[in-house]
Amino acid sequence: MKTDIFTKTRDFFINYFSLSGQLVSQQEAEANIREGVSFRGTNALVLIMAILIASLGLNTNSTAVIIGAMLISPLMGPIIGLGLGVGIHDFSLIKRCMRNLIMAAGISVLASTFFFLISPVNEQHSELLARTSPTIYDVLIGFVGGAAGIIALGSTNKGNVIPGVAIATALMPPLCTAGYGLATWQLNYFLGASYLFIINSIYIAFATFIGVKLMKYKGTTSADPVRQQKVMKTVYTLAVLTMLPSIYLTYNMLRENKFNMRVQNFVQNECRFPDTQVLTSKASMAHGNKTLKLTLIGRHLPSDSLCLALSSRLQYYGLKGTHIDIFQGSDIAYNTSAKKDDAIFQLAQKTISRQQFQIDSLKALVDDARRNSAIEAPRIADEVKVIFPQVDRIGISKAVFSNLKNGTADTASVVMVYQRSRINRAETEKLAKYVEARLGLKKVQIVPLPAD
Repeated sequence: MKTDIFTKTRDFFINYFSLSGQLVSQQEAEANIREGVSFRGTNALVLIMAILIASLGLNTNSTAVIIGAMLISPLMGPIIGLGLGVGIHDFSLIKRCMRNLIMAAGISVLASTFFFLISPVNEQHSELLARTSPTIYDVLIGFVGGAAGIIALGSTNKGNVIPGVAIATALMPPLCTAGYGLATWQLNYFLGASYLFIINSIYIAFATFIGVKLMKYKGTTSADPVRQQKVMKTVYTLAVLTMLPSIYLTYNMLRENKFNMRVQNFVQNECRFPDTQVLTSKASMAHGNKTLKLTLIGRHLPSDSLCLALSSRLQYYGLKGTHIDIFQGSDIAYNTSAKKDDAIFQLAQKTISRQQFQIDSLKALVDDARRNSAIEAPRIADEVKVIFPQVDRIGISKAVFSNLKNGTADTASVVMVYQRSRINRAETEKLAKYVEARLGLKKVQIVPLPAD
């Protein structure tokens, strides 16, 4: 019973995915592929137009324009032809495809280099930067795209597969980015983009080669068996060697993504302060060194103590060994890596400083008013009664005197004295000096008033 179910299930899937009756003849498929290998006349001009369109798309960061350039580009022809040539052992076709592919890539890079040399816009955009760090995922995209391409070319119902493969594998943008790297003399862009183009080309051709073998296309009868073996070894060696750097880059990418996620979790949970906010957090990994840069806004915190406290918590988030740099207040002005976010921080910090100055000024006025209100005559009333018996009552206040001649103003402490008997000039000066010394006042003016 179980055997019958297994057999029926197997037969169902075999029949469901069977290509029987849907494939064109080998001669027809070969004719279609060989037709697209040529790079003379129209194809060469179309390629130049496509590369210029893609360069404009990258320059303006327009995804729609880049997709249009990939649809126009005739680059898929020699790459698929290369896979076919290896699969059927047609060495003349292999040479022709290699020559045309190298010529097409060279023309594309030169055209894009010329474009970016004369382009007034040299700002780096995300679509451009995305073409400089190939990973194992680009290998898989090239391989699966090539597989889809050879299946479509060998079947009666081609649909829109080839244009879709051209978009998915993205052969044009890496060539444009390589030209940008040459035009701006940034070799990391040139090397990264060139490597991405090589990955796509080799694995599209490799998938085509496997598809040709699975569809059992017959090889040329004049092929040298020894030469066949050498070519096969070369194909597999190139496929492996091309993949190895992408595996290493993928490992670094995954490790960096994991590090960034841990840092984000650490900042959200540990960097919470009552009167201080985290404006930006930037994590980086370089040469085995892990760094977390925090930009704080608000009340100034002791950096050394804060770094020590945060560093002790790193181990609980898998971030042991990460160095923490904290920038706050005026520190941000000296941070050479501060850019747009730091400019926002500086603006906010200036606003806070200005408001703090106003607050301090208001506090000073309040404190001065409190000190003035604290000048109470009863504090010295008993002493004045003994030292100056002719004084009946005393009052002290602050007053602002305006000079009517020059318009200047001056502040003085006015001591109003109600006298029982007239106080002479010497006693008046003595009383003024006493009040100044006793209450810590300056510019005391005695105003004698007659007793009631």
